[in-house]
Amino acid sequence: MSDLKDATQRKASFAATMKAVFWSFFGVRKRSDYESDAAKLNPLHVIIAGVIGAAIFVTVLVLIVKMVVAQ
Repeated sequence: MSDLKDATQRKASFAATMKAVFWSFFGVRKRSDYESDAAKLNPLHVIIAGVIGAAIFVTVLVLIVKMVVAQ
């Protein structure tokens, strides 16, 4: 249980988490950056950022499809 508490007390900011999630959507990440993120990122922030990133991705796809179909 203390491992979970330690993981949620990590020091990376939410902006750093969003950046890591953004790059993970593209699959472009240096190994050293990945290892650094694994040590610093808060797992709760990663989940929230992933949901936000997926919602933005789906919204952009829907808007593109609506523009193409409208023409």
